[in-house]
Amino acid sequence: MHTKDYLAAVLRDAGLELMAKRAETGYYHDFLSPLSCPATQLYRDLTAAGTPAALLLRNRHQHGDFDASEEESDTWARNITRIMFQHNTRGRIRK
Repeated sequence: MHTKDYLAAVLRDAGLELMAKRAETGYYHDFLSPLSCPATQLYRDLTAAGTPAALLLRNRHQHGDFDASEEESDTWARNITRIMFQHNTRGRIRK
């Protein structure tokens, strides 16, 4: 299971539906988020929710329970390397 989906399920189980919907889109994900620091936003949102379940999830988050997996990291690295190569060689490679 992708970590964004795992986080969404855990948030949903904690009664945090709006956050779960955000998580499903990758909003809190290390490599999928449009945010520059999604981990900070997750921490802030869990703190703002303030329920006992949210605060327990915040503690789990601080211990890395919802960090991207190594496989997700490797996929991101491959993709960003490809994109940078294409950008840096645009118009320079002859066929």
